[in-house]
Amino acid sequence: MTTTVCVPDAGFADRLRAVAPEAEVVVWDGHAEPPPGLDRVSVVVPPYPKAGWTAEQFTRLPAAAVLQVLSAGTEAWLPLAPPGLTICNGRGVHGSSTAELAVTGLLSHWHALPALAEQQRAHRWEPVQAETAWGRHVVVVGAGDIARTVAAALQVFGARTTLCGRTARDGVAAVADLPELCATADALVLAVPLDDATRGLVDAALLARLPGSAVVVNVARGPIVDTAALLAELVSGRLRAVLDVTDPEPLPADHPLWAAPGLVLTPHVGGGAVGWRDRAGQLVADQVCRWLDGRPLENVVRPGTATTSDAPTGGGTR
Repeated sequence: MTTTVCVPDAGFADRLRAVAPEAEVVVWDGHAEPPPGLDRVSVVVPPYPKAGWTAEQFTRLPAAAVLQVLSAGTEAWLPLAPPGLTICNGRGVHGSSTAELAVTGLLSHWHALPALAEQQRAHRWEPVQAETAWGRHVVVVGAGDIARTVAAALQVFGARTTLCGRTARDGVAAVADLPELCATADALVLAVPLDDATRGLVDAALLARLPGSAVVVNVARGPIVDTAALLAELVSGRLRAVLDVTDPEPLPADHPLWAAPGLVLTPHVGGGAVGWRDRAGQLVADQVCRWLDGRPLENVVRPGTATTSDAPTGGGTR
């Protein structure tokens, strides 16, 4: 049986055909006129960003067994994908650039770059004494590639880092310990998926545990942080923040976060940096080859009725 794969554009199709010529490749972004072959598709790769996909697109993919998304987060896809569909995330595609942005934002605060930029615009030469990562305690909520890359980078500068995951294990503290950890944290970095357990995780009570002048960095998802509670801390001048994601998002033009003091704000640009398509193409190719070979898929977030091509909806072996 031939395996049919749906990819969002010709670039992904060309790369896939080069490494898996035995697979049938259909190009469809979910919005163009549906091409022939959609009813045979077993592996679906939707566009990045999500680009308005709804549950309706899946009705055109009755044989779909695997949904390989190109984003690190899958919360937007979970309610759309039919039951039984295996969902895999884009772990590794955007991790390095997102981690870079988190570290860049944090260091910009510690080196007073926002204030120095204001001085530059005002033509004022007023040297300041910078803070430094050396000796700082940074709590990173998450234990995936983004979180570990952030921790590793900051350790190079002499920071002490604590990874925090759902459960305690070697090298990772438990989320339940966050209040205690925050009491000694100079920075709190959020690099964790959004789900029922993390929605509103950083609330007023947790923010109050952070010492004065601590920096909250969110490169995960906006609803993990209580926006009103964080805004109150920023307006008071007690805390600082770096936000690449917000709640709501996009941020309305009249939202008070735009004018909040002590905030470095970017419009969800951690992912999608130059080079992401190469990493995404490699991930898709690897996953399809695993599917063709009957090997277990990687990055499985929600197991379905099939995780290898041995299932009825899968293809043969290579």
